[in-house]
Amino acid sequence: MTTFVITVPGTFVVDVAETSRAALERKLATQHTDLSEGEGLDLLTLNDEGTFSVRLEVQAADRYEAELNAVGLVATALNETGFAEEDAFLGTPAVTGIDSDL
Repeated sequence: MTTFVITVPGTFVVDVAETSRAALERKLATQHTDLSEGEGLDLLTLNDEGTFSVRLEVQAADRYEAELNAVGLVATALNETGFAEEDAFLGTPAVTGIDSDL
């Protein structure tokens, strides 16, 4: 298995209260560990115009699986923190870091 840092971009089409943002960060915190923190990456970046980026670490056999897992984690976290699917649109994920024993 390889550890990937995946960036999932998106756009909120609703206002995001600070409490909602904090709840989302808490929900995703377990996926932000040594590799991404060591690289100085913020877990969640929220811009003024509603665009955002989430950076997560996931274990996967390959890039495709890592990207799917990351999008699933972000979608679940958004839902569990009170955002409906139509409140936040997710973009195409990208690998922004890899840590492998190979």
